[in-house]
Amino acid sequence: MGRLFGTDGIRGVANETLTPEMAFAVGRAAGTVLARGGTFVVGRDTRVSGPMLEAALVAALCSVGARVVRVGIMPTPAVAYLVRAVGADAGVVVSASHNPVEDNGIKFLGRTGQKLPDAVEDEIERAIGEDGPRPVGTDVGVATDLVDAEERYLRYLVSHARRADGLRVVVDCGFGAAYRVAPQLWTLLGSEVIALNDDPHGTRINVGCGSTSPEVVASAVRVHGADIGFTHDGDADRVIAVDENGAVVDGDLIMTVCARHLARQGVLQPRRIVATVMTNLGVERALREDGIEVDRAPVGDRYVLERMLQTGAVLGGEQSGHIIFRRLPVHGRPILPETDPPLTSHTPPRTPLVRGEVEAEDSSAWTEGLLTGDGLMTAVQLLNVVVQTGLPLSRLVENVRRYPQVLVNVRVGSKDTAMADARVREAIAQTERAIEGRGRLLVRPSGTEPVVRVMVEHEDEDTARRLASDLAEQIASAVGPARP
Repeated sequence: MGRLFGTDGIRGVANETLTPEMAFAVGRAAGTVLARGGTFVVGRDTRVSGPMLEAALVAALCSVGARVVRVGIMPTPAVAYLVRAVGADAGVVVSASHNPVEDNGIKFLGRTGQKLPDAVEDEIERAIGEDGPRPVGTDVGVATDLVDAEERYLRYLVSHARRADGLRVVVDCGFGAAYRVAPQLWTLLGSEVIALNDDPHGTRINVGCGSTSPEVVASAVRVHGADIGFTHDGDADRVIAVDENGAVVDGDLIMTVCARHLARQGVLQPRRIVATVMTNLGVERALREDGIEVDRAPVGDRYVLERMLQTGAVLGGEQSGHIIFRRLPVHGRPILPETDPPLTSHTPPRTPLVRGEVEAEDSSAWTEGLLTGDGLMTAVQLLNVVVQTGLPLSRLVENVRRYPQVLVNVRVGSKDTAMADARVREAIAQTERAIEGRGRLLVRPSGTEPVVRVMVEHEDEDTARRLASDLAEQIASAVGPARP
């Protein structure tokens, strides 16, 4: 049996490979390894299988004596923020992010809000099936609801945002975890909001919408004459933007805009960003002209963060829209203290936010950011640049010459076998020779699917397509899917 944890927690078809029994076993193991008797913040996205798996996890955590704080349907980064804000020991999110409706997943977050390192996940995996603690009486864990979770997260976002009065913003919530908080955010900041797919339809999450279908928000921006558009995935830890003309601005371009802005503010210290091996070569060359280095990490925001912490970088992310800001501006006095008061059993709900609570802006104040990707915070920071410069998004990205990039997925029986096959290695070498320094080749196994991904960048798009297609065919011919 392979490793249970992938690049982004545990994923599987809900009630088939990811069963309530598995969620219960994983929950008991995690409760024992991460914080015996500690506090866990638990959230989920809108999937129909979410309540089933959440119930199993909550029961498991309580069974080992943990205290559970349920926050309901909330973005993954909101759970990460709340873990830190209320002084919890860990967080758990039931979500499969951008995956299809039938899938679901379990993500664990540490006390700082960041994803767990491989070694800790391995420890949890080893503990699955072990007996573990069985407290009784008053030592059994209890579950409570954090009634103002959404408001706390919105206050946090707003405290790092500039006013966006009069701007017309389209946001595609993808029928996911941001279905309420995303439209509320832009309303609070004074924008005219056009919300798409903003219902908690768990059967429609990511179906022809959200960050994997940016053409939906692009079309809406053009139809409504909007100034900007944003589209989120199922758990809203990523965002793809669209400029005022309906052109897609992916994570590469978002990082470029924000890196340049941070550099102008003197905050990009050191002058580097951490991107991934998928980041377009054109972005690297454009930033190099500004004296900004691009450091590449493996695909996966956890690996981006690891590299950021190693190098001291304050900005990093992925082409897919996972962006991590380790430094954030404070525009005026935050509506709440930088850290919410610790959670107590009698924490009262706060008065709901109203428009106009953000006071005079002070761009000289900067504070620590989160250690995870946050789609809504990324959208806020991108629009901050638009507002502060007075330039439309299209102008901010116009001088980035992107290389045509072609990605082909090859389904295989075994990713490890495919990557080790001599015929595959020789086909890769031939393709690299054909590129001859005019682009870039990347062949890597997927972290979540039985797929080998072939990516070719080239100055000429037709050449990129031909090389990618030929290599994919050679890989499929050498080590295609195993027969049933």
